[in-house]
Amino acid sequence: MHLRRHRLDELPQLFNVFQGDMSFVGPRPEVPEYVDLESPLWQTALSVRPGITGPDALAFRDEGKALSQAENADAHYREHILPSKLAMQAKYAEQRSLVGDLMVLFRTLGVFRG
Repeated sequence: MHLRRHRLDELPQLFNVFQGDMSFVGPRPEVPEYVDLESPLWQTALSVRPGITGPDALAFRDEGKALSQAENADAHYREHILPSKLAMQAKYAEQRSLVGDLMVLFRTLGVFRG
């Protein structure tokens, strides 16, 4: 429980960063069954390397709580959360920059500090 709350369960993803499969900042990887490879929005979001943190991860850091309160978690995710996350991911992919990534990293560190 404490591992998840403090995001320590994300530490193994550092190996993916060092292998070059992920970056520190980028769209969070999505469950394959939710991805529509035919969608231009998905193509844009998937055009950059996934990251450990990103604007979508920060905006939806309490996603688990929202899903636990939903009558149908899967439907709530697909209909309400995923479209917003996807829009953020595509926007990030189109506008990414070093300065933007540094801002996301500093905001992420702020979340960790409380």
